[in-house]
Amino acid sequence: MTLAFFALLIEAVAGYPDWLVRAIGHPVMWMGRLIGLLDATLNHDSSSHASRRAAGIGSLCFVIGLAAIVAYFLERSLLWLPLGIVFAAFPASTLLAQRSLHEHVERVAIALEREGLAAGRKAVSRIVGRDPQALDEAGVARAAACGARSCCRRY
Repeated sequence: MTLAFFALLIEAVAGYPDWLVRAIGHPVMWMGRLIGLLDATLNHDSSSHASRRAAGIGSLCFVIGLAAIVAYFLERSLLWLPLGIVFAAFPASTLLAQRSLHEHVERVAIALEREGLAAGRKAVSRIVGRDPQALDEAGVARAAACGARSCCRRY
């Protein structure tokens, strides 16, 4: 509970700074690239359904296992320090993204309102993984809302 409290506090106050995203990316972006690499490597149209399903399950286990290993080593390396819980809260805060998601969705709304559909599509492309070029204004708004909730596969 203490770790979650500090992580939420750090995320609410500082978020994940844009300069850091430009410099090293974001852990969620890293996971997305890994998933994309696994998909491109293991998911072939010529493979059988069973083979593709096994590759998907294996990929899921790999991504979850890698995240668990990284979390374990971060926890073990930081919690022994004085105020280690605060230091551990910094990497934990990166996965919350409430502040940055709000900012990105707000940018989509502002872009749509002030600059039109093309600007809205460009802004929403920063928070969703799909190509937004075929979306109308309502679709861009739905994509932004779904991207912020990370719940939708389609918009």
